[in-house]
Amino acid sequence: METREHTQANLSLLRERLGSGSLRAAKMLVGSLHPSEVARLLESLPRTERTVIWEMLGPDNEGDVLVELADEVRDGLIEGMQADELVAALDGMELDDLADLVADLPEALTLEVLRSLDHQDRDRLDRVLSYDEDSAGGLMNVDVITVRPDVSIDVVLRYLHARGDIPDGTDSIYVVNRDNEYFGSVFLSRLLTLDTNLSVAEIMSTEVQPIPAHTPAEEVVWEFENRDLLSAPVIDDNNHLVGRITIDDIVDIIREEAEHSLMGAAGLDEDDDMFAPVVKSARRRALWLGVNLATAFLAASVVDLFQTTLDKIVLLAVLMPVVPSMGGVAGSQSLVIITRAMALGQIDRNNARRILRKEFLVGMLNGIAWSLVVALFTYLWFGDWRIGAVIAGAMAINMSVAALAGFSVPLVLKRMNIDPALAGGVVLTTITDVVGYMSFLGLGAVFLL
Repeated sequence: METREHTQANLSLLRERLGSGSLRAAKMLVGSLHPSEVARLLESLPRTERTVIWEMLGPDNEGDVLVELADEVRDGLIEGMQADELVAALDGMELDDLADLVADLPEALTLEVLRSLDHQDRDRLDRVLSYDEDSAGGLMNVDVITVRPDVSIDVVLRYLHARGDIPDGTDSIYVVNRDNEYFGSVFLSRLLTLDTNLSVAEIMSTEVQPIPAHTPAEEVVWEFENRDLLSAPVIDDNNHLVGRITIDDIVDIIREEAEHSLMGAAGLDEDDDMFAPVVKSARRRALWLGVNLATAFLAASVVDLFQTTLDKIVLLAVLMPVVPSMGGVAGSQSLVIITRAMALGQIDRNNARRILRKEFLVGMLNGIAWSLVVALFTYLWFGDWRIGAVIAGAMAINMSVAALAGFSVPLVLKRMNIDPALAGGVVLTTITDVVGYMSFLGLGAVFLL
């Protein structure tokens, strides 16, 4: 919380200095900030001010800031850079971060960056880029420290001392044979506390299982969460060590997934620029609004089927929004629970039927309970027990169906390779609206006419 408040304070101070023309003071402030904080500030500024701040950064800091930026903001800044500027900004960057950037660059700029690397780094970058960006191989850093199992702790310590520095986030080194096959890992803390005459084979741990390079990112997150890892080795199909993943990579994935779920529910992209041109933003949102309009017309067509009923019993029009609204809430509760369970890997063939039955019973129980409350309220309001009975029956039906839909929709969308966070809400709303209007007006037509 303090960091967020600190960022807000820096943003206000920076705007004040820019507004007063104190560019030197503003540059000093920007130079004192962490790259991630500079990125958050840039995303919070209009494009004109963003350009001014970007020009205040030196080549040594530009690359680190680019990694932290949302895709669209980053693309906008890169468009204004010359090829040699971009190469200078990316010089010395961690290869896993460089891989993230290069994958989104235009082909001409990608070639320039690749030409600027030495042969070894180019090969290592190609290795990362050969994997899907949402896999363990796409997330990994190929900068690892390896040792042989037959050497002593004393030899390892002297090797580390001669090396001079170790990769950021290193909490352990990995044990491999001459063919680079993974055997195990040794925590740095054990190297510092155990007898230096012991061999690596005697102190290495095999509890930290390596992660295959093709493992999806969501499964990698699960491994870190459930095994309380700070880092993990990555291997290829032949058990050769190809890199490592550290906890900072996992935190980035978790944050991106949270933003994706939040923005996706409204049909938006978490990487959109908040200060993008009005027409561009409107065009993006128009598609989602069009989909919603189509579903609204579908629900309206159901209502139109019962126009005669509404003409004769006008009171139904007053109560009509209640049924789909309650169904929508009940369905959304199931949708969120199931979507979360899918993300955590808690649903499989063995328990799906039990979960389905449970969600249906919850929806039915709540439907019956609240339908009785609504029936009583309707009777006291309009003095007609038949209307109360109709709305009670419709609500019980819709809330039960909504619970089933909330369970089924994300599973069906996932099987169709459609993101449930993006489309689940619209599909569920359509179902609860259609079933709600159909059951309420249909029962009204049967029992009230």
